[in-house]
Amino acid sequence: MIRSWWKEQVIYQIYPRSFYDSDGDGIGDINGIILKLDYLKFLGVDIIWISPHFDSPNDDNGYDVRDYKKIMKEFGTMDDFDNLLSEIHNKKMKLVIDLVVNHTSDEHSWFIESKSSQNNKFRDYYIWRDGGQETPPNNWTSFFGGSAWEKDPKSNDYYLHYFSKKQPDLNWENEKVRNEVYEIMKFWLEKGVDGFRMDVIPFISKDQSFKNLSKSKLVKPEFSYANGSRLHEFLKEMNSKVLSKYDVVSIGEAFGISKESMMKITDERECELSLVFLFDIIRIGRDNWIQNDWNITDLKKLFDVQSSTDNFHWPTVFLNNHDNPRSVSKFGNDSMYRVKSAKLLAMLVLTQRGTPVLYQGEEIGMTNYNFKSLDQFDDLEVLGNLPKALKSGITKNKYLDYLNLSSRDHSRTTIQWNNRSHGGFTINDKNWFVSNSNYDSINVENDMKNSDSIFHFYKNLIDLRKKSDDLIYGKYCDLDPNHKNVFIYQRQGKIYSYLIILNMSENLMTYDVHNLTDYSLEISNRNMDINYYSNQIELLPWDALILKNKLC
Repeated sequence: MIRSWWKEQVIYQIYPRSFYDSDGDGIGDINGIILKLDYLKFLGVDIIWISPHFDSPNDDNGYDVRDYKKIMKEFGTMDDFDNLLSEIHNKKMKLVIDLVVNHTSDEHSWFIESKSSQNNKFRDYYIWRDGGQETPPNNWTSFFGGSAWEKDPKSNDYYLHYFSKKQPDLNWENEKVRNEVYEIMKFWLEKGVDGFRMDVIPFISKDQSFKNLSKSKLVKPEFSYANGSRLHEFLKEMNSKVLSKYDVVSIGEAFGISKESMMKITDERECELSLVFLFDIIRIGRDNWIQNDWNITDLKKLFDVQSSTDNFHWPTVFLNNHDNPRSVSKFGNDSMYRVKSAKLLAMLVLTQRGTPVLYQGEEIGMTNYNFKSLDQFDDLEVLGNLPKALKSGITKNKYLDYLNLSSRDHSRTTIQWNNRSHGGFTINDKNWFVSNSNYDSINVENDMKNSDSIFHFYKNLIDLRKKSDDLIYGKYCDLDPNHKNVFIYQRQGKIYSYLIILNMSENLMTYDVHNLTDYSLEISNRNMDINYYSNQIELLPWDALILKNKLC
C-alpha cells in the first residue's frame, strides 16, 4: 500500500452560491468561504473542494464556463480567490477546484469563434456535423432533455451538447484542445491549488462513428457516451504532461463507466487519476428522476465492490453531493430518528475504506426541501426532462412527487447557520434560492452549542479516523452481507481491529456477534448504556457503534 496524503484526509465539498453570502446580494461568495474556514478547521476538514468558481453566465450554475482564468463576478475577484487559497494553506488545509472541460459555455470565446465560420481555426475545437436541413446527425439525447444536437442557423450545421444547448462539448480528438486544457490546469496549479475534481471526465472521449443508439441504449445513454476508445489515452497524457509534475490529487467524476474502466483509471500503475467518484451507492434505486425502493443488502454489495479492491486502488466514500438529495432523507430517517440516523450515516462514511467526502450541511443533518410546485426548482434539468416525463405517462403532480425524492436541488438549498432569516445564510433579505424552513431547529449554531449534536459526532469520528492508520488502511470485510437490517463490518489493521455495527432500521433486535467481549466500545450514537455479552448485543433503532480490539 502506497501511503498518500489524500488517502488519509477528509474532503469537504462547498457549493459556493449556497454556502455563505458575505455581501448581502443573496449569493454565496469566496469571502463567505473565508469567513467560515475556522469552522471547517474545527470540524476537522483537511481538503476543501469548491464547485466551479470560474466566470460563467450560470445557465448551469457555473458548470458552463465562459472564461477559465477569471472569477465568477458574483463570487468575487481573483484577489479574493488568492486570499482564499492563502488562508486555506495558512490553516494547514488544501484546496481542490472543479475542472469542467468536457464542455464550455456557448459564450466562451472559443465557441464564439467556432460558430463564426466553417473555416475558422476554432471550428474544430467543438464537434460539428451536417445533419441535413431538419434532422440531427444522430438520435443521441441530452441529459437535460431533448436532442444532444443544436442547429446553428448561420451554417445549418449542428453542434454536440451532452448537457444544455448552452454547454457545447469540446472536441478532445483535437490536440490543440487538449493542450489548451493542460495550460488551464497549469495556470491554477502554479497558483498553488492542490488538485482538481474533474467534471464528467469519462465523456471527453466520444464514439467517433456517431451512430444512432438502439432503443435499449437510449434508456441509459450515458453508458454509451462513456465508451470512447481514447479515454485512458487522454488521461495518461494529462497525467504525463501536467499532473505528474505536481503533488496534487486528481478526482474524476466517473458516472456512466464500467467497474473495469474505473479500476483502470485509479490503478496506481496506470498513472491516470488518483480517485474517482462512483455513483452506484449514492444513486441506488434511481432511474432518471424516479427513486425506486432499495434494500440494505444491495447497498452492502455496492460498498463491498469498492472497499474490497487491492492495494493498487483507492476508493472515495460519500453519500452527499451537489447533484443528489440529502443523505439523511434517502438513507436515514429525517423525522423521528433524524439525529440518530444522521450520526449512523456519518459513521458509515468515516469508517469505510477510502477517502471520505462530506458535503456542506451534511454535518448538521440537513434534510430535503418540500417543493410545492415545479416553478420552485432552479435546476434546468427539471424542466428539461418534463416533456420526457409527461410522454412516459406520468402527470406533473406525480413528476413533482418523484422530484421531492430525487432532485439535486435538495442539496442546493442555502446552508443553515443559525435560526435567523434564511438560516443566517445572508445578511440581507435576498436569497438566490430557497432556504429550508426547518432552519429554526436545524442549524450550525445549535449544533455547535450541543456536545451531543450531529456536528460533534462528525468531529469525533474524523478525529478518531485521523489518529488510526488501521482505520484508514485496514482491510475491509462485510461480516453479514445478507442481513436485511444490520450492516456489520470489520476493519482489520496491524495493531487494532475495528468492528462497526449499524442497525439501519427502526427495529429493536438482539444480534449475534462472535467473541464480542474481546472488543471495547469506542464511539456510539446511543445516549444510554449498551448491553452486550459474549456473543450477543441489544440493538435499538438506528444504533451505530464502533468497537475496538487490540491484536497484539
